[in-house]
Amino acid sequence: MERKILILLTMLLAGSGIDAQKILTLKECYDRAAASSAIAGEKDSYSAIWQLRDKNLSKGWLPALDAGGSFLYNSEVIDMGSSLGAIPIPGIADAIKPLPHEQYKITLDINQVIYDGGAIKGARALERADLKINRKQTETDLYKLRSQINTYYFNLLLLERQKELLINYLELITKRISSMQSAVNNGIVLRSDVDVMTSEKIKLEQQLRENEIRKNSLMKILTDLTGIETDPSVQLIMPALNEEFTSEISRPELEVFDLRKEQLAAGMKVINSKRMPKAFGFATLGYGNPPGNNFFRDEFAPYYILGAGVKWNIFDWNKAKNEKQIISLQQGMIDSRKNDLTDNLSRLLEAKNAEMLNLNSLLQTDAELIALRKRITASAESQYENGTITATELLNEINAEKLAEINFEIHKINLAMVKVEYLNICGKDL
Repeated sequence: MERKILILLTMLLAGSGIDAQKILTLKECYDRAAASSAIAGEKDSYSAIWQLRDKNLSKGWLPALDAGGSFLYNSEVIDMGSSLGAIPIPGIADAIKPLPHEQYKITLDINQVIYDGGAIKGARALERADLKINRKQTETDLYKLRSQINTYYFNLLLLERQKELLINYLELITKRISSMQSAVNNGIVLRSDVDVMTSEKIKLEQQLRENEIRKNSLMKILTDLTGIETDPSVQLIMPALNEEFTSEISRPELEVFDLRKEQLAAGMKVINSKRMPKAFGFATLGYGNPPGNNFFRDEFAPYYILGAGVKWNIFDWNKAKNEKQIISLQQGMIDSRKNDLTDNLSRLLEAKNAEMLNLNSLLQTDAELIALRKRITASAESQYENGTITATELLNEINAEKLAEINFEIHKINLAMVKVEYLNICGKDL
């Protein structure tokens, strides 16, 4: 029972220690950078713009209302009395008044589209295609932030591992100085040997201070990019990359090319709609003098006009044909650019694949080299104790072992970074 309680307390303490230390992953940096970027809000803005434009286009089916008014003065009008004066009927010329020289009217004109040949539908499809392109272009711009984050994130990982190794070697050198100091006091070791180790200790302390300054600087940049409040106590996690590295590419830039082709296809439909017949209805509600076309009525009165019409551009001097040829040429240019980008990305993948092979090979030899350097250092320590080599020679062997371990960590982190860059080139998530 006591053993179970002890295990439970240990787990609780461990859990509280994990919570106390903030953990930051590369995927979290990607997501937060995309959310906090100044261009992140453009996607919502593009959606709002599209909704407003789509509303305006859909209102093309609603009747158009136009108010108008006019005043006309005619210098010459028909005088029916003079024309009929020759007829031998008494009083007929006096009964017919001359037409008025002035015309007044106020009108409300109503026009209603009945059939537009698909023009409104095509224009709305064109706006939807434009929305998709703009949103995807924003994703493309945000995707480019990943390469910046990779640089700072993996450099911070390198600095952290370098700090751990420097601290380990500082402890080793400090212990060596303590043992040498006792030997100096007993007259066994020369003071110059202690000075050699002390100078190395000072160098290590300088490197640790430099490491801390660089780490704080990179942490600040990472905070600016991601909006995540970080400090030197934050633990960065090495990304776990278990995914198979295929050469399939699905970058957002390639999707932009596909969407541009969709936009051109929508534009082709708009061109076709221009050649289709259009049907419309119209009405005019007016108030004037004379009312409508009743020129024999010299007074203000309401009137209305109703009608319908058809309009068909039967010959446009090959304008539509030329516009279609332009679109075909633009589609060909997009295909060329997409193929060129795909080829460039494929070459980058080949280069990254070669880097991975090289780093894997280096890691294998690094492990062998570290084991060998540890044996050499142990032998050098024994030789120094026996007085066959100097403190400087011993320090050289210790530094060689330290360098081998640092190179191992550099190669390991660089391999992880190359793998992440490979996935980014392919357009895959971690």
